[in-house]
Amino acid sequence: MKILHIDASARKDDSVTRKLSAQLVSRLAKSDGQVTYRDLSEGLPFVDEAKIAAYFTAPEARTDEHREAIALSDTIVSELKNNDVLVIGVPIYNFSMPASFKAWADLAARVGETFRYTANGPVGLLENKKAYVVIASGGTRVDSQIDFLTPWLRHFLGFIGIKDVTVISADALNQNFDAGLAQAERQLLDDINLVAAFGPQHGLRGDKQDNMVESGDFRDSVHGRIGNSSAPQRVWR
Repeated sequence: MKILHIDASARKDDSVTRKLSAQLVSRLAKSDGQVTYRDLSEGLPFVDEAKIAAYFTAPEARTDEHREAIALSDTIVSELKNNDVLVIGVPIYNFSMPASFKAWADLAARVGETFRYTANGPVGLLENKKAYVVIASGGTRVDSQIDFLTPWLRHFLGFIGIKDVTVISADALNQNFDAGLAQAERQLLDDINLVAAFGPQHGLRGDKQDNMVESGDFRDSVHGRIGNSSAPQRVWR
């Protein structure tokens, strides 16, 4: 299995989304998985006039300047095309997504590459892929009326053809850190064990028993990597 792992949290350390998404990738990949990793925390360029000009120039007519302008976008598109499973760790910042994640999405949405226009509207081209999205927040409840990340992200992934999307949420951590983390752990365990039990159609090859996860082991490893769960002011998103 080939996995694309994307982290969008601005926090390098003590980030819940980074730790949980890493745990998920580790369990999914096991010994034979190939993982491509992209960290968005350093920022990405925004779409500008040069990129738009290159996008709407036929590939055979592009100049060196065109190719340079969209080189990063081409790489991001290739990463999406060449992997079977997408794992995204992304926090909710001010009710929505980090700016770097929106920049990534804008570079990933390419007509003729990740979607195409038809007489019946746009059609996504990244079919037969699975996405796991790990979301954390300090106060916003996932899928609540003030969550503008989760519904947008489901729609965006579907727009480029990725319709099988599982959202794992560790939300409102500043209100009750332990409860929020426990909720995410339960979701991760359920999904990992489902993948292990049903094999390739859920993206994981290998023996069922080798891949089953015990709740206590998983909780210990996540808490151990995040740190003291009694300090939510230091450990969120």
